[in-house]
Amino acid sequence: MFEENPLEKIGQEAQKASWKLAETNTAQRNQLLEKIADKLNANIEPILSANQKDLQTAKDGGMSPALMDRLLLNTERIKSIIADIKTVIGLNDPIGEIIDSKKLDNGLELMRRRVPLGVIGAIYEARPNVTIDIVSLCLKTANAVILRGGKETINTNLTLVSLIHQALEECKLTKNIVQYIDNPDRKLINSLVRLDKYVSMIIPRGGQKLQEFCQENATIPVITGGIGVCHIFVDKSANQEKAIEIIINAKTQRPSTCNTLETLLVHKDIADPFISNLSHALKRQQVTLHISPEVKQFLPEDGAAFVEVKKEDYSKEWLSLDLNLKLVSNLNEAIDHIRACGTQHSEAILTNDTKQADIFISQVDAAAVYVNASTRFTDGAQFGLGSEIAVSTQKLHARGPMGLEALTSYKWIAYGDYTTRA
Repeated sequence: MFEENPLEKIGQEAQKASWKLAETNTAQRNQLLEKIADKLNANIEPILSANQKDLQTAKDGGMSPALMDRLLLNTERIKSIIADIKTVIGLNDPIGEIIDSKKLDNGLELMRRRVPLGVIGAIYEARPNVTIDIVSLCLKTANAVILRGGKETINTNLTLVSLIHQALEECKLTKNIVQYIDNPDRKLINSLVRLDKYVSMIIPRGGQKLQEFCQENATIPVITGGIGVCHIFVDKSANQEKAIEIIINAKTQRPSTCNTLETLLVHKDIADPFISNLSHALKRQQVTLHISPEVKQFLPEDGAAFVEVKKEDYSKEWLSLDLNLKLVSNLNEAIDHIRACGTQHSEAILTNDTKQADIFISQVDAAAVYVNASTRFTDGAQFGLGSEIAVSTQKLHARGPMGLEALTSYKWIAYGDYTTRA
């Protein structure tokens, strides 16, 4: 006999709720999102108070600065979250969209129509903004959702979910549309990823261990991604002054994110004076360089702090003010390094040579490839998707920042005239 899944009831309730949500129209779902935005705006102080409790617990527990930054909410960040909800409201609703249609020789009128996936399971760590990102996208596309946030965000998430439930009730919808697993027992993650009778897709937003666990144990399709060992290659033709601006932005604007630059590859022909100038700029940003041996001769004594790079550092997602710096002989060497150490997230080339740019675009396998732009743009809001439910580095179903369409499937619809198959 199989052991009963302790989340069986939650799965059943979510599935039933998804059927009810599918009966709503775009205007009703937009009204619900407006309610949620209003609730957040009217309860900024309670949200911040709950977040302070989580931050203090995290600090007492020795959480890293990078994760503390992900956990932190302030008024500005809450206002940004609200703005993202408003953007989602303004986006076209993909549900019910006819993707294509045709009339067959046998008389059948055949079409594909977008439909909700049903129930989404989301597992995430240390980022309370993800609660709202996921909920807003799921509700817009008529998907129910089961949330499992990390214990480090428990107070913030419970406050946010309470406000979402208030909005659902005021719109005369069941709270089971958005369910939150508040038990911190990690065994329940294993239960959630096995609710294949009710859940259509699992989205883990966390570290490598969480993603590997979901891939190895889930009986439901898993969207993996969000691990970003991102690179920038500075070609010898690049505008060096502008290149330094982009590097500073990609590394220091918000170091704890998955689209942050982690390894910089510089063409050896411009090492002098580019590396010296870059080092001075990075010093002002308190960046520590992890350098390959040949780089040392180009570093000034009054530049950024540096240590010798370790081989494993090239595959590390620093999520901090640390940056690997390596010289390469040409574009092919840069591409080979990215293939060996990248995570297929976001990669960039800085160049004034269009041929080099075209080769980089065609040969680098990543969800997002940039020419003369910062990797920090790989983000649902920046891409005009409102917000994102995840950044997928897979190739099936969805890739890159996942917005509304990534939360839909389609069904074939055929209209006949009492048509039979010959």
